[in-house]
Formats: sequence, C-alpha cells, structure tokens
Amino acid sequence: MKLFRSLLAATAAASLTLLGATTAQAAQPAVQTPGADFTGIAALSNCSASLVRYAESVSTDSALVLTNGHCYEGGFLQPGQVLVNKASSRSITLLRPDSSRAGTIRVNRILFGTMTKTDMIVYRINESYASIKSRLNVSPLTLAKQGPADGAGMAVVSGYWKRIYTCSVQKTIPTLREGDWTWQNSIKYQQPGCETIGGTSGSPVVSTTTGEMIGINNTGNEDGETCTINNPCEVDANGNVTVDQGAAYGQQTWWLYTCLTATRAIDLNKSGCQLPKPAGR
Repeated sequence: MKLFRSLLAATAAASLTLLGATTAQAAQPAVQTPGADFTGIAALSNCSASLVRYAESVSTDSALVLTNGHCYEGGFLQPGQVLVNKASSRSITLLRPDSSRAGTIRVNRILFGTMTKTDMIVYRINESYASIKSRLNVSPLTLAKQGPADGAGMAVVSGYWKRIYTCSVQKTIPTLREGDWTWQNSIKYQQPGCETIGGTSGSPVVSTTTGEMIGINNTGNEDGETCTINNPCEVDANGNVTVDQGAAYGQQTWWLYTCLTATRAIDLNKSGCQLPKPAGR
C-alpha cells in the first residue's frame, strides 16, 4: 500500500524529480486531455484523494471525497472491517487545476470505508457541491459506472505530490493479496508511466478519454517479495501466485453504484450490492 515506508524513503528523491518535472511542464503549452490537470484533486496529511460525484448527483447534494481505506485517520482497517455512517471531522485540502491550493473542506461523516475486496473510504463533506464551487471554484470528478477495459488510457493524479502519472490499463487481476488483505478485480497498470510511490495512495485513476474516475490507486510491489506489505502478489483462479516487482495497482470504485438508493445513499443491504458488509449484517 502506497502509504508505508516508501512515503518516507521517496521524499527526497521525489522532491528532486518533481522539481525537474515542474520545470519541464512549465515550458509546455496547456494540455486539455482529461486527467492532465488537478481538477477535483485533494490532498490529505498522509495520502491523496479526490472530490467526487455520482453521475446522478445534483449540486445541492452534500459533497463526497474518496480515498483509500488504508488512509483512514484511525489507522489501517482490519480484514473484514467495514465502517458505515461513522462521525469524522477530518480536514481536506482541495487543489485548483494548476495544482495550487484552492482551500480547505471538512468531513462530517464516513459513509463507507473498508480494506476488504476493495480499498476505499467515502467521506461526506459538511457543504454541498454548489457551496464548494461558489466558495473555492472546485468541481468534482464523476465516478464511472463500470470498471476500465484493458488498454484504456488512464492517469493517476496525486494531490499529495501534485504529480500526474500517465499510462494505460494492462489488465484486471482477479485476486490481489498484500499482508493480511485481499482485493478483488484489481486494476493493474501498464508500465512504464505509472511507477507510483508512497503518498500516491488514494489518488483517483482517471480515464484519459472521458475524464471519469475509473478506479483508486492503492499499492505496488516494491521489493519483489511475495504477498507481504508493500509487495502485493497476484493470485489466479487455481491459486497460483505471481509476483511482478515494480507493478502498481488500483481498486474498483464502480461497485458503489450497485449499492446506491434513489437518494444516492449507500445501502449495503440493497439487492445486488457488491460492496462488503460489516460482520453480522
């Protein structure tokens, strides 16, 4: 998971890399390709994140922010643990398209959070999309209703590092294991281009065709180890384990739509809901 020791180890090197990237980008003309700027991007104290909306959201809805479950302010969630409707008061920084700081928003509730099957947490903000647009001039990303196809163009947009990685989807991995955690239908990135580092956890995976959020960045195999922390392994239907050092992965977010009610609330008991439920529900 891109929050561990790699965050500290990468700080000095990444800072130098970013200085070079900023200089190069400054000499380039503005690019209008989706995923080429920081629209809807947010930064946490330990991770990246994004301001998001459903396709059906309206401007008066309470705004939502999406990041990884392992970026939760209370620490890592245990396997099988699911947070639902939990109070929170986390502060989140929103960025402008040029990556400068737009301002701060505050969470009032965790609607859903887990590190089981997928790795995400959905925060509800204490103001509406319309209020954020009026106050900070920040617009959300729209969540895609389906996972990405193999070969689809994508960008990982990190608010923590103010850095954009661009590549394509290599394939979907049926089972990905890291330490005690297991994720399903993980998105594997085609390299080179998306060699994500610590601090990129929670970054949206954005379609460079539609601009929609098609996944959420969360991990990569750093050392070539097998199924250990920072070294996820791929498991096929027969239980065969594959290790791909340097590979990076994201998790599915479209499953949220399978659990939405008509009022855009998350109902884990809804028929067809593909998100995990808390134990006993």
